[in-house]
Formats: sequence, structure tokens, C-alpha cells
Amino acid sequence: MIDNNIRSILLTGGFTSTILLGGCNVPLPPQTDHPNVIYVFPDQMRNHAMGFWRKAGFRDAVHFTGDPVYTPNLNQFADESIVLTSAMSNFPVSSPYRGCFFTGKFPTNSGVPLNCKADRPVSSLPIDAECISDVFSKSGYNCAYIGKLHLDHPTPNDPDNPGEYVGEARPAWDAYTPPERRHGFDYWYSYGTFDVHKHPHYWDTEGKRHDINEWSPKHEADKAIAYLRNEGNVRDKNKPFFMVVSFNPPHGPYHSLNDCMEEDYNLYKDKPLDSLLIRPNVNFNMSKNKCVPYYFASVTGVDREFGRILEELKKLGLDKSTIVVFTSDHGETMCSQGVEDAKNSPYAESMNVPFLIRYPQKLAPRIDQEMILSTPDIMPTLLGLSGLGNKIPTAVEGRNYADWFLEKSKRTPLRNAALYIRNADGEKDADGNITSYFPIARGIKTTRYTLALTINENTKELENALLFDDLNDPYQMHNLPLEENKEVVAMLCEKMVPLLVEANDPWYKEHILKNMIPYN
Repeated sequence: MIDNNIRSILLTGGFTSTILLGGCNVPLPPQTDHPNVIYVFPDQMRNHAMGFWRKAGFRDAVHFTGDPVYTPNLNQFADESIVLTSAMSNFPVSSPYRGCFFTGKFPTNSGVPLNCKADRPVSSLPIDAECISDVFSKSGYNCAYIGKLHLDHPTPNDPDNPGEYVGEARPAWDAYTPPERRHGFDYWYSYGTFDVHKHPHYWDTEGKRHDINEWSPKHEADKAIAYLRNEGNVRDKNKPFFMVVSFNPPHGPYHSLNDCMEEDYNLYKDKPLDSLLIRPNVNFNMSKNKCVPYYFASVTGVDREFGRILEELKKLGLDKSTIVVFTSDHGETMCSQGVEDAKNSPYAESMNVPFLIRYPQKLAPRIDQEMILSTPDIMPTLLGLSGLGNKIPTAVEGRNYADWFLEKSKRTPLRNAALYIRNADGEKDADGNITSYFPIARGIKTTRYTLALTINENTKELENALLFDDLNDPYQMHNLPLEENKEVVAMLCEKMVPLLVEANDPWYKEHILKNMIPYN
């Protein structure tokens, strides 16, 4: 938790007010201290998959070569935004990320230590959690959620088939979210998780199901644009709004034209594989390499739909008074490191995510190489930038970096590293439901090094370790021996302690690997 002295720097301000003319209440325009906020986060998009990293002014700010992807809208947006080089998904898996973002807490206290599915009741956003949307809603904002949620424990609550799950898969992954679990979102067009990109489905505010035959980001961008236009009078136009748009692509599957738009696939289909997979840590013998054109096509398609939202914002004259964030829940390895798992690892391709934020009235565009942003920091920072710093819940564990983004006093101290977290299923009850989780790996990412320590589930002793010098080995191709790098390991383990304490992490509470990590 952040000390109250730190919170004293947070921003405050008043809301939309009214004046009396001839006995009528006439709303005044929303004050700029309380801007609109749009948060767009496609699933499984790595930081490297944005074309501007290959442009002058950007390529020298990072130690990698950007992927050869076509992202004209993100390229333009980057020129207008603060772009972070080192935004990290602390637990690079969908549900834990979302739990951190919603609550401003690390997975130990967010309630979401694992990916949400029906046989994991241990992992679900608590109904009494005070989420970012709760704060915005209570502070007078309209709140909208569009797209993938993947934050609820699926239960047999299908509105059309009471007592049944919403899908046929067992254990169930997809979920319907009833109104009492929507945490202040008054406009709802969402689903749990369903990876059929051209045949998505959604439940609307009233709980009606919509089955759509259209690529999901296109449909969701249409819904976002309709919300901005206030079609159907779905929001109070005299209030500011907080809108989250959660695209599923470029998340898998990415195997065919059923997963992306043909116009985007055509940009990549005839290119040699080694002209697309340019990272030197790629294994070209993996069967997954067939997915590369489809993955990049999905990235390009997401870029186009994001651009459509930005264009509508501009047409409506809302672009100057709206904070827009583009980020992702985790990355995608895509044959790098020779691993099949696209995520859930400390590799840069998995952990390093995009983070671009634009607020023309307050934020000067720049590249920030200093900040290592952790996922729980996003909630308090957005609230701070929205003039709601005094509304940040006291239980929040993330830091409000509004002053850093605004280039003001910068009294909130930056972390010098990000914590890496990986949990595994723990104990099961008689019905096979997972009732606990096991903290199988922890690590740390600094500006120079990555260290990840994996323990044995029975003995809790060190089983595997990864150590990379990211400055001299940016593609993490040389796992450095711990014995030969004792001083570096000791330094990183010491830096990990305050991060584990801040996260109230089981490793700290149980003093796991106390022979390596100096808890006292």
C-alpha cells in the first residue's frame, strides 16, 4: 500500500456544474480537470508489434528492432502521446492482469490469482471489490465496458437458460456477468472469454444475448463509436465518461482467415517467414510459425479499429478533452525463445506490453525510458490524471504516477523494477475444484536485468532460474549461470524484497528461498 503522505500529491477538482437561467438548470461543459477516459486494450499484443518502433525518433529509444507490422494509426497516435518503453504486465496472463487493472492491487489481494474458469472458484473478481469503474461511477462518470471481460468465475447463470453455463465447454471459461457484478459500468456489452473471432457473442446492459457474424474488433469499435455518438441516449451527455474497449484479437486462434480480416492478411501472406520473424531468438522449426501472418494481420486490424475510434473522437470534438490509453494485458512470444506458451513467462515478448497515453490538454508527447510501469499503477494513475486522486481507495497497492506524466513535482517515487509473478493451480476439493494457488515463480525486471526463480511445488526449493543481461543481450538468448553472477543475483534479490512486501506476496509472507532473498 502507498503511504498517505504520497497520496497527498494527488490531484483534486470539481465536476460538471449547473447554473440557473430562468428557473432552468443549464449544464455547463465538463471541466478539463475531469476528462473523459478511453482505455483500449487488445489481448496478447506485445510491445514490439507496433510499427513506430522502426521509425526515427523511436527506434533509438529501445534495444530491440520493432516487428515489421503495418500500424499507421498507432504510429500517428505515438507522435501525440507519452510512450513508455518499459510497461510491464506483472503476471502476463489475461485474468490476473485484469484483476490488477480493475482493483489497483497485485494478485494476492485482487482476488484473481489465476485465469478465471469454472473449476477455479479461488480466482474471481470479488463482488465487494472497489474497482476503477466503481470510483469513476461514484464520482459522476458514465461508465461503459465493451468486449472481453474474463474476470468472473463462470457459474450456471445463463439468462436464457437458468441453472446452466453459457457455453458447452467444460470446465466453462465463458461467463455472463449480471448487473450486480459490473462494478459501476452502466453501459454493458461484454462476454467472459470466447475465442471465435468472426462469430462473437455479447450480453448487453439488459442481459440480452447478441450473436454476431463479424470480426469482433470491428463490431466492438462500432459499439464504441455508437457510445461516443450517444446513439440511443445510452449516457448522460453532460457527464464525463469512462469507456473500456477490450478487443480479443490478436489473441489466438490465429490460424486462418476465420481469425482475421483478409485485407490485413494480404499484407503479410506472401512475405518470407524470416522477413516477419526478425527477432534473433526465433525458432523457425516450430509449427507455430504458420501463425505469424495471421497474428500480424490481427495487429493491423486492431490498429484500424483503434483508428476509427480516434477519428470519431476527433469528429465529435472530444479528442482534446479525453485521455486515451492504448495498452495490452500481456504479450505474445510467437516462436521466440522456442516456447509454445504465448504468455505467462518473464521473457520480454510476454511481459513487455504497449502503453501509450494521450491527453492533449495536459500531457506533452514524449518517449519515457525511465518509468517501469506495473499493472496496479494504472488504476490510481488514471484516477489521478482525471482529478480524482482524493478518491483513490486506501487499499490500492499501485502508485499514482499522475505527477510524473504531468511532469510536475514528481514526488511519487518511481519503482526501480517490476515484480514478475506466476502462479499455478493449488489444492483441489472432492469435486475437483481448485481451492488455492501455488506461487510457483517470482522474479524481477530492472532497466538492465531480468531474473526469474521457479520453485518445486513439493519442496519449495529452487528448481529453475533465468537470468538475462537485457542491456547486452536484449533478446535474452544467454541464460547467465547464477554461480558465476553471484553479485548481480544478490543485488536483484535484494531489490525484489520491497516489491514482494508491496504486493503482500506469499513469497514474502512465507520467506520462500530465504537463503537467496534477504527478507530481514
